[in-house]
Amino acid sequence: MISKKVVLNNSDGLHARAAALFVREANKFASEINLEAHSDKVNGKSIIGIMSLGAFTGEEIIIEADGVDEEEAVERLANLVEKEFINL
Repeated sequence: MISKKVVLNNSDGLHARAAALFVREANKFASEINLEAHSDKVNGKSIIGIMSLGAFTGEEIIIEADGVDEEEAVERLANLVEKEFINL
């Protein structure tokens, strides 16, 4: 299991479009994916779970993966949050 802490730097945090994009990308991996914010941990492959975190701009979230492709999953999802969410 590996994890990485990232900061939400897009203007709306984990809103519906960002959550949907995250889930779509997370489902490409075989590993179990979790997201943590405010001491709450949710399934990273669940749009409802991600939106329930209520994570906003400037807040830290932890992306965690456990499985055969965990390293690739965490790196890709961290890149998505840190770089690609900005354009949403």
